[in-house]
Amino acid sequence: MSSENQAWKQRWREGKTGFHQDEINPQLVEHWPDLVADATCPVLVPLCGKSSDMAWLSKRGHAVVGVELSELAGRAFFAEQGIEATASQRDSFLVLSGGGIDIWIGDFFELTTEHIGVVPAWYDRAAVVALEPGRRAAYAAQIARLLSPRATGFMLTFDYPAEERRGPPFSVSYADVEHHFGEQFDLTLLDCLDLTPGNRWELSRIGKPVIRLQR
Repeated sequence: MSSENQAWKQRWREGKTGFHQDEINPQLVEHWPDLVADATCPVLVPLCGKSSDMAWLSKRGHAVVGVELSELAGRAFFAEQGIEATASQRDSFLVLSGGGIDIWIGDFFELTTEHIGVVPAWYDRAAVVALEPGRRAAYAAQIARLLSPRATGFMLTFDYPAEERRGPPFSVSYADVEHHFGEQFDLTLLDCLDLTPGNRWELSRIGKPVIRLQR
């Protein structure tokens, strides 16, 4: 296991999960229904943690395919949502399933279409910003392998002066997303929220790009 993967699992064991948000993301609620009209299609949620956004997607009708390194996070999701989950083993992955949601516990980069099929929609709330910058190209390539030819993606990132803070979450600007995903997707900047006033990291500037990615 890589040192980055070990560090991520350690954060969950120690409760260092300030990145987790209990509430449903308002940008997801606002934009998703217009971006993904088919409310029954499967949705891939990489590095999902215990995000309650998965419950919102499931209630809308989607089959949710979460992927998470930490078994602790995956089990916490089902416990907090009051969903009884079953566990099964698939190759190197422990799969927790319940309520139309599967969370694959393991390394996202080892997931294949033989495991989950080809997925037509993808939601990235805090995945790309959690990765070291040097892994973004590999992440973009993995996403492209798992998605169908006409897939739709929805991504939320943080954009701040990278020299002011060492992530995660790392700064990922709209230009960064274009650089890594532009060959595979047509990108649209739907919004960019200004999070600067009172931000907890005391950064001089921080925005939240809201991005649509369409194959």
